[in-house]
Amino acid sequence: MSVVDRAAAAAGVPTGFYTLVKREILRYVRRPKNTFIPPFITNVLYFSVFGVVLGSRVGEIIGVPYILFILPGLVVLGAVSNAFENASFSIFHGRWNEYIDETLTSPLSYTQMVWAYLLSSALRGVLVGTLIGVLGFFIIGGLYQPVPVEQPLYLVAFLLVITMLFSSLGIVGGLLAEDFDDLTMMNQFLLRPLVFFGAVFYSLEDLTPLLQDISLLNPMVYMVNGVRYGFLGVSEVDPQLSLGLLTGGTAVVAVLNVWLFKRGYGLTD
Repeated sequence: MSVVDRAAAAAGVPTGFYTLVKREILRYVRRPKNTFIPPFITNVLYFSVFGVVLGSRVGEIIGVPYILFILPGLVVLGAVSNAFENASFSIFHGRWNEYIDETLTSPLSYTQMVWAYLLSSALRGVLVGTLIGVLGFFIIGGLYQPVPVEQPLYLVAFLLVITMLFSSLGIVGGLLAEDFDDLTMMNQFLLRPLVFFGAVFYSLEDLTPLLQDISLLNPMVYMVNGVRYGFLGVSEVDPQLSLGLLTGGTAVVAVLNVWLFKRGYGLTD
């Protein structure tokens, strides 16, 4: 028994719940070439093209170099994409190969099942977001200036909330999907457009008043600005309001997940 196993047992974590969480975490930890290497390479390209090449022309936004301005958005993009992808794939793959039946017939409650998928997927999002943040520390720190973390508690809080939110949405996506193409479409045609129009690469001040109002309907704006507040201490949206809205949304979708599991939506013929 490993140290983690003994700690979980000592803490009184239910064995079935811990086992499901552990299985889901090991599924992606054991495949780093699929989990961690792609976002690493992708974000090296983002930093190189958007930060180094275009950044020299853009100059500064809100008083910081452009490459530093886009770092929080790239962290959000990596974190939510991986949280969503992990949850949706786990649920859909379990449905496709019918091994999710073993989970459904276990003594776990539906709430425990949902939280096992949520926590394992959110952890993947946090790990990838942290990887991108560390990458930014080295690249930006080497080229421009040290990367600040002005509000660490807010940074941690936003990372946890946004990864939990998109893990919850990923479960819904995994239940709705009818084939693997549906998962790809959700990620490419729903998630990524929201991110790219979520003030990752630009400031809301650069938009017309009408577009600014429309942008506030995009939840990504609150996520990006929340993480940006954690790093830089500045935000174009009230961080407390953003955190409250995102936390409320996460709770609603998580409750929806449990309800869908209880109904057997997408899980039973």
